[in-house]
Amino acid sequence: MSTRTLISPAQLARPRGKALYWTVFAVVVVAFTLVFLGPLYWMASSGVKDAQEVVQTPPTLVPKSFTPGNYSRAWDVMGLSTLLFNTLFYAFGALAFQLVLDVAAAYSLSKLRPVLGKAILGMMLATLMIPATVLVVPQYLTVLDVPIVHRNLLNTPWAIWLPSVTNAFNIFLLKRFFDSVPKELLDAASMDGASPMRILWSIVLPISRPIIGVVSIFAVVGVWKDFLWPMLTLPDPSKQTLNVGIYSLSNGVPVNVLIAALTIASLPTLIVFLVFQRNIMSGLTAGGLKG
Repeated sequence: MSTRTLISPAQLARPRGKALYWTVFAVVVVAFTLVFLGPLYWMASSGVKDAQEVVQTPPTLVPKSFTPGNYSRAWDVMGLSTLLFNTLFYAFGALAFQLVLDVAAAYSLSKLRPVLGKAILGMMLATLMIPATVLVVPQYLTVLDVPIVHRNLLNTPWAIWLPSVTNAFNIFLLKRFFDSVPKELLDAASMDGASPMRILWSIVLPISRPIIGVVSIFAVVGVWKDFLWPMLTLPDPSKQTLNVGIYSLSNGVPVNVLIAALTIASLPTLIVFLVFQRNIMSGLTAGGLKG
């Protein structure tokens, strides 16, 4: 039985139908390419223009004044090396905490089945319905004076790491993958005397590399692209992230140098997506194991 499509094989076999199909296909591909790559091209090309050409109306498609030195100037003037190091430090610190705590939470909810586990999962998923901006004020007050210990976490990495740990979406992704691990495999390891921690470390984690890779990418990109929270909790210029630092220094910098700095700031996440896009899609659709 053949698969049903919008265009029947008989129509596609005709010269007119084939020509119409490929014409529509080419137009759609070119249109979507322009929509997605157009802003990236404008940003990269504007970084090599002079200040007058950047603000020119209508904008030039091909730069008339080619000044690639804007990128090196942006790197030096805006201190992108320090901002880049700060962002990497915060991002991979948040990743480490999420891998330890979120994996433990997801494994507990999936395989250890604690009391009221379903209720805890339901309340955890309900937090995804709350807009992030609503949580800014209570989170800031908590960071300003942490209950019990009464510590001020402003201008410290903990202000970035701690709020990023409790990521309900990542815990849900991990739990869904852990649910697909055959129970017989874990029972066999348990009968051999393996403890729950040993089962997690030696059996569950090695076969969970796809979803752990996806969660890792989400964790790093989430900290990398965040702007509002680092701006509130990291007022010290020497400890700011890339996005906040560029924003703080944008007033006294020419617009072409600023665009060059924004291009440099966007490259790491773009490269991560291009390199790991297959892993992202395979991890998100991973719902079972082939036996």
